[in-house]
Amino acid sequence: MMNSHPLRSELHDETHGRPRPAITLPHAIAHVAMVHSGQSRACPQALLDFCAARGIEPPAPGDVHFAAEVGALRLRWEWRREYHEYTAYACECDAEQPFGPNEADRLLETLLANETGQVIAALRLAVLADDASGANEARADRLLRTDDGMGAGALIGASIMDNAAEIYSDFRLDAAGFGRFLLIGRDTRPHQLGRSVQRIIDIEVGRMMAMLAYPEARDLTNVLREIESTLSGLVARMDIATSSEEPEILQDVIRLSAEIEQMSTYSAYRLDAARSYRELVRQNLHDLRQSRLGWLQTPTEFLERRFDPAMNFCDATNARLKSVSERVSRASALLGTRVEIDRERQNQELLGAMNERAALQLRLQETVEGLSVAAIAYYATGLFGYVFKSAEKAGLPIKYELVTGLAVVPIVLAVWFFMHRVRKHLSAPGEHA
Repeated sequence: MMNSHPLRSELHDETHGRPRPAITLPHAIAHVAMVHSGQSRACPQALLDFCAARGIEPPAPGDVHFAAEVGALRLRWEWRREYHEYTAYACECDAEQPFGPNEADRLLETLLANETGQVIAALRLAVLADDASGANEARADRLLRTDDGMGAGALIGASIMDNAAEIYSDFRLDAAGFGRFLLIGRDTRPHQLGRSVQRIIDIEVGRMMAMLAYPEARDLTNVLREIESTLSGLVARMDIATSSEEPEILQDVIRLSAEIEQMSTYSAYRLDAARSYRELVRQNLHDLRQSRLGWLQTPTEFLERRFDPAMNFCDATNARLKSVSERVSRASALLGTRVEIDRERQNQELLGAMNERAALQLRLQETVEGLSVAAIAYYATGLFGYVFKSAEKAGLPIKYELVTGLAVVPIVLAVWFFMHRVRKHLSAPGEHA
C-alpha cells in the first residue's frame, strides 16, 4: 500500500474544487466582488445570515467556495485572498430587456444588504440564443445602448470560442453601477458557455483589482520625484562637503532610506499584485479565442489601449521605486566609504603623532639615561673615594685623590655597561614575559 503524503488528496481535489456551473440558453447572471480587510478564511456574516433565513446549510468553517439552490436560482460564493465574490444565476432572461431587473439582481440585492465589504467589481451578463437573423451587432447595440450624458458608449464585440458565440459590451456602468455584457450563443454546450461566462467575470474582476494599484502609483510618482530631487542634491553636496558636514549628510541619507523602505512596504505588494491580476486578465482574454466581428473593436484591443497603459505606468512606477531604493543604497555606501577613508586618514595622522611622541620620549629617555649614568657614577666615585681615603689613613702607600680621579673613568664605563645590559634585557621580547 502506498504511503501517501497527508495533503495529497486535498491538493489533488483542488483541481476540481471550483467547478464552473453549466449555463443554458437563456440565462441572466449577476456578479459582485467585495474587497475585505481581513486575510482569514472567514465566511461573510451576510452569507451566514442569508443561509439561516432560508434554511440553507451554510459553508463549513474554512471553506473557500460555496454553492446552493435558492428556489429556481443558483448562488455561488468564493473567497479569494483580497476579495470574495457572489454570483447569482437565473435561468430566465427577457430577450427584449435582458438587463432589466431580474431575479438574480434581487437575490444579490438581498444578500448584500448586510454585507460589510466594499464592491470593487459588479457586472450583469445576459446569455441569449442567436435568433438566426444575422443582425446580432444591431441587436447588441440596441440592448446595450446607454446615454450617460456624454453620448452612448461605443459597442465592443468579438466572436469567441471558434465562432461558437459572440460577446458584446460597452465597458460602461449602468445606473445601478453594473457593467453589462451580452453573450449570444450559437452551437454551444452548457459547460462551454459556463467556462466562457467565468472567463468574462474573471476578466472584469481582475481588471478592477489590478487598477487598484493605479492611484497608488500616481501618488507614489509625486513622492519619488521629490525624493529623487533631494537625493541628487545630497550626492552633489557630498562632492564638496567638508568632514564636519558628513554626519548631517549621513542623517539625510538615512532618512531617505527609511522613507523608501516604508513606501516599499506599503506599495510594493500592491504594485506586484497588479502585475499578477494583469496576467490573469491576459490569460482569460486569450482563452476566449476571439476573432473580429466586422469593424468592431474586440475586448482585447479595447483593453490593450485603455487598460494596458495604466498597468504599464504601474510597472514603470514599481521599477522606479526599486531604482530609487538602489540609488539611495549606493549613495549611503558612497558616503560610508568617504567617512571610512576620512577615518583611516585620521587614524594615520594619529599613528604618525604617536610615533613622533614615541621618538621624542626615546630621546628624552636617552638623555635621562645619560644623566643617570653621570649621577650614579658620581655617587659611586664618592663611595670609592671614602674607601681610598680610609686605606691611605690605614698606611697603604696611596694618595686617595689620585686614585679616586683615576677610578672615575672605569666607574663611568662600568655603570654605563650595567645600565645598557639592563635596558637590553628589558627590551628583548619574551625574556620577561
